[in-house]
Amino acid sequence: MENIILIGHGSPKKDANNVEMVGRLLHQAIHPGCSKGCVKVAYLQFAEPDLMDTIKESVHGGAGRVIVHPFFLSSGMHVTKDIPEMIQEAERIYPGVEFVYTEPLGIHEKLVHVVLERIASAGFKAPGDIEKRSFEIISDEIDLSNFPPEQLPVVKRVIHATADFEFKNSLVFYPDAVRTGIEAIRAGKDILTDVEMVKAGINKKLLKKWGGKVICKIQNSKFKIQNSENKTKAETGIESALKENNNIGIIAIGNAPTALLKVIEIFNHSSLVTRHSSLVVGVPVGFVKALESKALLSTQRFPFITNLSRKGGSPVAAAIVNALLKVVC
Repeated sequence: MENIILIGHGSPKKDANNVEMVGRLLHQAIHPGCSKGCVKVAYLQFAEPDLMDTIKESVHGGAGRVIVHPFFLSSGMHVTKDIPEMIQEAERIYPGVEFVYTEPLGIHEKLVHVVLERIASAGFKAPGDIEKRSFEIISDEIDLSNFPPEQLPVVKRVIHATADFEFKNSLVFYPDAVRTGIEAIRAGKDILTDVEMVKAGINKKLLKKWGGKVICKIQNSKFKIQNSENKTKAETGIESALKENNNIGIIAIGNAPTALLKVIEIFNHSSLVTRHSSLVVGVPVGFVKALESKALLSTQRFPFITNLSRKGGSPVAAAIVNALLKVVC
């Protein structure tokens, strides 16, 4: 078993002792999903735990190899003298354990990129500038050239909303999906959502310019509890809205797979909607029926945007709709 210890200097200012954040990021990078304390943090002074206590914890936890990384920029006295002396003492106390001492952060070309990023971000304080810079970073870090131009704004905004590049590989578009969504917005059509969180995330100011509004029926008083057919509130709300409103042009599902399944059923077996003039954004998140409902949507012959993974959620659904609104406006 191997442990990594990041050791920082420590500060009397408590909120400056944040090496733990780096430790968590490192742990996630090398051991995704691991719940063990493979990466630990220590401080030289002003904060706890100290290095010797952290080494003791690692050894008692079963570590036969301990890697100590000085989270310092340069090789000063702490790096060249104080920490090595502590490691020598640990080697004496724990002769059966292998200790590895790395170089500090030091001079490295990747640090130059970090500095450049900090300088660039300092000049982009306005919200619009921050968003613009975020989209530039996305374009720099991932190749999206395989997407048709009309789909790129949707893909980029989903990645921007989630900071998850995996959506590049999981997003699926019906051929006319983007065009259908844009035409619905321009025609003043309404947007129906399964839950209030999707509704809250949609840019209503942009939608209002075209005369549409965002609708969510899940909070209607008569849908406070499940009905006798064991339908979910989101499912019942979606069904009710489609019966009552003939001006719905986009249906955005971010939470409830049952609502998405109901939409597919209605589109295939009902005259409630003109299915080829409406766009279904179906990206529910979860482990039960979420992927299955999206896989079914991906086989339909009406306009849809979905993603074939367990990931998704209200922020993704809202991001897709907002991307279309941004294109129109």
